Amino acid sequence: VVLVRWIYVAQIQLALHCPRYHYITKSTDLTTFVKSIETMKTAIFATFLASAAAFAPSSEKASSSALSAFKDDVGAITPLGFFDPLGLVADGNQERFDRLRTVELKHGRVSMLAVVGYLITANGIRFPGAEGIPDGLAAFPALHTTSDGKAVLMQMLAFFAVAEMINRDAFGKAEFIGDYRNGALDFGWDKLDEGTKLRKRKVELNQGRAAMMGITGLITHEVLGNSILPGGYLPGH
Repeated sequence: VVLVRWIYVAQIQLALHCPRYHYITKSTDLTTFVKSIETMKTAIFATFLASAAAFAPSSEKASSSALSAFKDDVGAITPLGFFDPLGLVADGNQERFDRLRTVELKHGRVSMLAVVGYLITANGIRFPGAEGIPDGLAAFPALHTTSDGKAVLMQMLAFFAVAEMINRDAFGKAEFIGDYRNGALDFGWDKLDEGTKLRKRKVELNQGRAAMMGITGLITHEVLGNSILPGGYLPGH
């Protein structure tokens, strides 16, 4: 409503003071012009109402359906339980839920690697041949402006390609979403009891959620110039 009012006032001010608007409306008196703006305001307001309705929950029944379908999922953890404020799976769509969980797990795993890498490089540790690459966000320009950076970039691209190829359920052997062992890697997982497996899955999911917030916080503080690392060290500066 505030935006519509602002548009209305701005149009009137333009009509009164802008030469170009005088040119456009020179054949129309101000009263007629104001009426046309009122009509446009009504149309915009109706559009906003329709947009808001599109994002509103379809029904309490749909929300109850989703709650009953996912309330016992591994990610529904105390104290929030099943938490879907945007209603992304309010209709109880299992396929959409599985896709979103896959995305959440992947982002969490990448973020855990990102936090570890950020802190290790901030401590001055580098792979051989990458000693000249700065830490923090300053590393990105170095990837394409220095010879060492270009070599690191090629290694990163190769790692990303391999990671994308192997991190998927290639043979339909996954026990759960995110299980990409493909019958080749185990590390003792099959010897664990079901309770331990469930606990470890919850740990990974929560650690990934924390890491997504963690890497976001680290980068944000670096951009703002505020160190949150020991000794007041600020990566990239």
